[in-house]
Amino acid sequence: MVIKKSLTKLENYIELNDYTGYDPYDALKSPFFKLPLLRNNKFIRFGAQQFVKRFPLNIRPLLLVPKGLNPVSLGLCIQGYASLVLIDNKKRDLYLDKINLLANQLKTLIPEGFSGTCWGYDFDWEARHFKISEYQPTVVATGIIINGLYHAWRITGKNSLMDIIVSSADFILNDLNKLYEAHSLCFSYSPYDKQRVFNASMKGVRLLAQVYSITQEKNQKNIAKKAVEYVIKNQKENGSWGYSRARKGDWIDNYHTGYILDCLQDYITLCKDEAYQNNLNKGFKYYKETFICSDGRPSFYSDKVYPIDCTAASQSILSLSKFGEIDLAKKVANWMIDNMQGVDGGFYFRKFKLFTNRTSFMRWSNAWMFAAFSYLLMKESGESII
Repeated sequence: MVIKKSLTKLENYIELNDYTGYDPYDALKSPFFKLPLLRNNKFIRFGAQQFVKRFPLNIRPLLLVPKGLNPVSLGLCIQGYASLVLIDNKKRDLYLDKINLLANQLKTLIPEGFSGTCWGYDFDWEARHFKISEYQPTVVATGIIINGLYHAWRITGKNSLMDIIVSSADFILNDLNKLYEAHSLCFSYSPYDKQRVFNASMKGVRLLAQVYSITQEKNQKNIAKKAVEYVIKNQKENGSWGYSRARKGDWIDNYHTGYILDCLQDYITLCKDEAYQNNLNKGFKYYKETFICSDGRPSFYSDKVYPIDCTAASQSILSLSKFGEIDLAKKVANWMIDNMQGVDGGFYFRKFKLFTNRTSFMRWSNAWMFAAFSYLLMKESGESII
């Protein structure tokens, strides 16, 4: 099977690199940005970060940017291994050992000073409206990692995983800013900002729903519902969502839309709240019709196909598989294998109309694709974690 062979190559690539690699946003790891002139200049730092990300060649070695171990890469690989446990009996014990190894690594990367378990990226990140230092937490990183751990816990039942998962609810409830609007609320992206980013807030929702499924603490479900209400109120008539409530945040793209749909589905399932099922159905219909081309190419934006992006493609596979569109998910996977997987097993960053950026990022390209392919094969086999 083509997808299984591709996944094996990708798994070998990830493990040969010991889960480490470059990231699209890691330019500020360069020692040049520790110099006085560049250490605090937001304009230069933001511009350099965007330039290095968008440059068609990988110039990170020239800037002395080291390869890093991103906690999100570990969380996504745990998610992938958890799916494979269910479909590969011969390697079951091996995958369980790998889950345990990566979970222990994640424990060492939890930053101090917060109410519960949480994670950030392994580099300074200069966002448009705020900045976050390396390893300082965001709801996005934490939500993705907890999702991987939750998948693993559903299979193994290990108390050590459950404890990490349950603790993370305190980070969401106590450390993130809550931005209220009537009877609804939006979680901030991080403890350091007050941005209203829809997919980020929904990752907080999913996390609370996952913890609620373990603890049955009603406050966790009630707060999650208020955050769902906020996102639902901002759903457009055609079923889509913009990125955020910011003045320039109204664009619509593939993977952020997919995040919202996956998180909403998990909330409905885990909290047994079907009040938003019609919104979910409407959103998925829009997603499927807008972002998946007839040949399997996953579009990036709602109004144009290119660039073909590896995280967007991974999310397409995950969302399509989650909503039962297995054949379409396989079509996307095969297109990516044919067009964006290198001979070494790693996946390229982005394919544009006239050229391909062949940098293979560990988090953005490979860990996401590993989680997606594993999930697709699990769903195709008839197994399910959630």
